[in-house]
Amino acid sequence: MKLARLCGLLLLAWSASACAAAAVPLIPTDLPTQTLTVTPSPTRTPALNETPTARPTLPPPTGASPTPLLGAPRTPQGVAGGFITPTRVFNPNAPRIEFFTSDPLRVAPGKTVTLFWSARGVDNAVIYRLDAEGNRTQVYNVPPDGSLPITTRSSERGELRFVLSIGTGDNYSELTHSIPLTCPLTWFFNPPPNECPKARAEETRLIDQTFERGRMVFAEGRNVIFVLFNDGRKPAWLTFENRYNPDIHAERDPNAPPEFIQPLRELGYLWRTNDTVRTRLGLGLAEAVAFDGLIQAAPARNQAETLYISGADGKILNLLAGGEVWLVISASR
Repeated sequence: MKLARLCGLLLLAWSASACAAAAVPLIPTDLPTQTLTVTPSPTRTPALNETPTARPTLPPPTGASPTPLLGAPRTPQGVAGGFITPTRVFNPNAPRIEFFTSDPLRVAPGKTVTLFWSARGVDNAVIYRLDAEGNRTQVYNVPPDGSLPITTRSSERGELRFVLSIGTGDNYSELTHSIPLTCPLTWFFNPPPNECPKARAEETRLIDQTFERGRMVFAEGRNVIFVLFNDGRKPAWLTFENRYNPDIHAERDPNAPPEFIQPLRELGYLWRTNDTVRTRLGLGLAEAVAFDGLIQAAPARNQAETLYISGADGKILNLLAGGEVWLVISASR
């Protein structure tokens, strides 16, 4: 027992000396500096087909609305487009026209009509006479009240128009008065047009011939040739002065084929010497027909006239002013 304890002590002492002989002295050093490494947080990538979530809509406030400190806003009266429309104050002393009329209210061409008028707030007035286009052609300086006789011309048609003017600037005022003219004449065919004819129907010798693309009519009383085209081009009809002279011009073209229906005399000379007429009309379809007929005209603007001419077939040829259109009217005499 003592021997075992002794061996144990010897063994312990030997281990301690061995460890002491092998130990290495330690020299302290500074603590190492720690380097922090930041790891980024993952970023959320929305899917391509992801629908964003709408923000919630707050419910409308309940209860009474707050009252402005300065009271309720005033709504202006008469507001148009954000601007107040001023109201013009009535001036009882401003110039005004009380009436402008005539006696009679309807007059025959060539007769006299009297104008009557009355104005207030002015010392004088002006009356203008208007033409068919509305132009002021005559001026009458007149008092604020009065009458004025006007003698019409027998050739006038349609209506008479006058303008009464008073004042100046903001106090300027006008009033127009129209007087219808009765029609003293009748048309040579029925049903008649709405217009009044310029004159009685002219009796004249007419020569009418049809062509492939229109017709020609010679009016002996006017010594003119009307050429009517139906080729769809403009003008639709033309008027030519007759230049045929039987003493120096041939009646027909001797070189024309015998089967050719050629126009003769007045119509033939124009057809042969005018390329436009010959090209647009083409060849003749039937021989010309001579007869006693009538021509009557209605007035149109710019001193022009609308014509009505008897046709060889018993119908009426209507040539509208300006040469733009011509018509065939079925009418009775």
